[in-house]
Amino acid sequence: MHGELCRLGYRVGASTVWTILKGAGVDPAPTRSALTWRQFLRAQAEGVLRWTSCTVDTVLLRLYVLFAVEVATRRVHVLGVTAYPVGEWVAR
Repeated sequence: MHGELCRLGYRVGASTVWTILKGAGVDPAPTRSALTWRQFLRAQAEGVLRWTSCTVDTVLLRLYVLFAVEVATRRVHVLGVTAYPVGEWVAR
């Protein structure tokens, strides 16, 4: 946190930041959380969607497919298919 404040142009001592965080009950980062990164991602996976698109070439034209994948269940949701993708289609 001290380094980020310095990059933003604030002149503050590292011990001052430590005193403020300790007074607020915030422990140093290594002991702040008992979760590992893997456990955190698994706990959050239920609410995470992965958005992506692909193309499907047919005999007459190329189709663009926009879909989302639920990370926890790996369920795929097709959101749209078009031969002519424009900004409004993707934003919809």
